[in-house]
Amino acid sequence: MSTFPHLSRRGFLTRTAVVGGAIAVPGVLTACSKTEGGGAPAGLDKLKEQGYVRVAYANEAPYGYEEDGQLKGEAPTLHREIFKALGVDELRPAFSEWDGLIPGLQAGKYDVISAGMAIIPERCEKALFSEPEFISPTALMVKKGNPKKITDLAAAKEAGVTIGVMSGAVEKGYATGAGISEDDIKTLQKPQDGADAVKAGRIDAFLLTGISLNWLAKNNSGLEVTESFVPEVDGVKQYSPGGAVFRQGSEDLRDAFNRELKKITSDSGRYVQLIGEYGFGEDTIPPADLKTADLCKA
Repeated sequence: MSTFPHLSRRGFLTRTAVVGGAIAVPGVLTACSKTEGGGAPAGLDKLKEQGYVRVAYANEAPYGYEEDGQLKGEAPTLHREIFKALGVDELRPAFSEWDGLIPGLQAGKYDVISAGMAIIPERCEKALFSEPEFISPTALMVKKGNPKKITDLAAAKEAGVTIGVMSGAVEKGYATGAGISEDDIKTLQKPQDGADAVKAGRIDAFLLTGISLNWLAKNNSGLEVTESFVPEVDGVKQYSPGGAVFRQGSEDLRDAFNRELKKITSDSGRYVQLIGEYGFGEDTIPPADLKTADLCKA
């Protein structure tokens, strides 16, 4: 049994080429968003034969995003490396809003979600997750100087502040689990919406992974990010592991992916070389005993 029971998280946020990691996208990225799928999930043999795999991203740096006609970020970079090792050289991207990722996967619009999605039981009922690619604790984005002295969710509850969370994200559960009222939680569609809401004073803090918020802060003056912390739900710490997501029925493809993923997460130097530029390092490598099978248990 994993020493990290019920670790969970949602997925992640919005910008430069990595060692072998930037994925050139011919033409306009959005042109790839048409439905090409349906029917049975594609197996590895089919993907190798056609030479590409269809991947979905939510345009959230540093996890999976488009910039200058290229698909970049932690997930696409790792997935490109893994599928290349499996004999599939091209990632064909499809953009989706966050809460449409799994429905689109189920509808056969793409083969894999490359968006740093959190591994949680509710999602495991609808799709297949790889083993974890990373872990990431949580943080809060606040105005410069942190005027309300919000350091974690307990402090946020004590201060009676308004918290922003992403639509469809696990952070809302973290906030309610900390006793914050639904009336004090506002839902936002995109990471930049959260930053803008903090700047405008519509919310006092924006709750997301520390990796995501630190990246977002690079492009938003007047804001800062608290020290990361590990939230608890029903007394259980939430370490925020994320992974690739496959259609149900794609077990063989998922298993082949996992074998290559393990080669990367077992080699800290290679892991950091691939995605270090996106803010991932040795501290975000999943522990060997952190298993998706445990994370998916209700």
